Amino acid sequence: MEAYNNLIEGLEGLKEQGYVEDFNLREDCLECRSNGFKMFHDEFEVDKFFRFDNDTDPADQSILYAISSHKHNMKGVLVNSYGIYSDPIADEMMGKLEIK
Repeated sequence: MEAYNNLIEGLEGLKEQGYVEDFNLREDCLECRSNGFKMFHDEFEVDKFFRFDNDTDPADQSILYAISSHKHNMKGVLVNSYGIYSDPIADEMMGKLEIK
């Protein structure tokens, strides 16, 4: 699996691989920023993820998810902080985005 030094490099690298949509995390789905389209937990897969730590600012830690949906023929990214588990999201979504 490829490695990136920072979030910007990761976003650019994934975009070159076709991950062009920008997703937002909602309680029970992912929402596409450009058009409000929603995908539920059984409609997408997390292909890979990258964790970024900023040693100088502990509050600046994030996870970049590369997400695809064969059902909707979409590929995109979700950027979230390590605090994802404190957000009120459905168990199905938490299970899908859990880092193992």
